[in-house]
Amino acid sequence: MARLVLVGLPGVGKSTVASALAASWGCAALDTDDELAAMTGGTAAEVLRRDGIAAFRQQEVAALRAALHADAVVATGGGVVTLSEARELLRHEVTLWLDCEDDVLIPRLVDGDRPLLGDDPRSALEALRREREEWYREVSSARIDASGTPDETVERVRDALAEVAR
Repeated sequence: MARLVLVGLPGVGKSTVASALAASWGCAALDTDDELAAMTGGTAAEVLRRDGIAAFRQQEVAALRAALHADAVVATGGGVVTLSEARELLRHEVTLWLDCEDDVLIPRLVDGDRPLLGDDPRSALEALRREREEWYREVSSARIDASGTPDETVERVRDALAEVAR
């Protein structure tokens, strides 16, 4: 069972925050995109383009399942919550939703390979938020403001975990 799982839209800082928390807790940080790449031999973007969205999501759930068996802080792919199987897995974990305004996310996404954002990242991000927001809420114990620096977000996560533990 993972120590903590982070969910949220692309660019919200899940991987960065997972790494910082894991370093301070003396455990591993796992990213389901990295797990997927190890399983498939391609990056998440390559697998999505090569295999299509349905196959990609199934591989993403397999990567999530593998990551959850580790003593780790797990950063998920932003769309993992779209599958009910993944949401069921996440309900049994301490899961936090990192979130911030689209105006903060857009600059963070400029240099990444994000096929689902296409040529109009702002519109695509708005659509992803509408589609996924309820699922993030469903699987998470708390919603964390990730609009600040990684250190500020890490502190907010720690504060939320203290509240969840009460």
